[in-house]
Amino acid sequence: MRLRIGCRLRYQLTQPTPLIAMLNVHYSRFGDLERADCLMTQPSVPLESYRDGFGNWCTRMVAPAGDFTLSTDGIFRDTGLPDPSATEAAQHAVQDLPFETLVYLLGSRYCDTDLLSEEAWRRFENTPPGWARVQAICDFVHRHVRFDYMQASATRTASETLAGRQGVCRDFSHLAIAFCRCMNIPARYCTGYLSEFGQPEPHAPDDFAAWMEVFLGGRWWVFDPRNNSPRMGRILIARGRDAADVPLTQTFGPNTLTQFNVWTDELT
Repeated sequence: MRLRIGCRLRYQLTQPTPLIAMLNVHYSRFGDLERADCLMTQPSVPLESYRDGFGNWCTRMVAPAGDFTLSTDGIFRDTGLPDPSATEAAQHAVQDLPFETLVYLLGSRYCDTDLLSEEAWRRFENTPPGWARVQAICDFVHRHVRFDYMQASATRTASETLAGRQGVCRDFSHLAIAFCRCMNIPARYCTGYLSEFGQPEPHAPDDFAAWMEVFLGGRWWVFDPRNNSPRMGRILIARGRDAADVPLTQTFGPNTLTQFNVWTDELT
């Protein structure tokens, strides 16, 4: 299927402000772009791009004082197939894991494994290791946490989500990631587009989404504890240890976000 994807973020700035944007499709899916989702600014400013330590494509700039807009608009070709699964995918012993996965076993800013380890082992020690264990973690998080867009918080950790039992997709992902790491399963945070293709109406307004990838059976697999079912039209933007590594925009000065639009529209 063909999807028109993009976003528009508008800011009011009181002074010239350095800004880093992470809004372009991940390099691993760049070949699926029929029309590149080039980052545009209004007014136009010089842009400098680089890859961060996780391989994500970042663009930095200095936004002028006043009204400033960031936007992307691309056309993406997707298979139209749901997220792949492999229920036989095995869990690796820690000593057998590839070196590059080990960082995703560690605690991080929002995935406070030190506070959740005892709870994770109490709940999931007796589940079959591998795919079934990750699915059990996702099932628990999906049932335990209530989605509430009005309860979004930039500082909520995984342990706070467990205690408060509410949050948005990033909170679902942080809690499931932390539980997986506690159970010695590498897990990393993902952000990107998630279309409503194939979902019952009415659809919620488009937004960026968060999910996780876990390392089982020699490769990374998508799990989505917020929706807890395979979805179509999932398009990766960035990966990291948690949301602190992949902010869509990072501004280095006072600002007010005055407009925020995301679209994932199916094209015929």
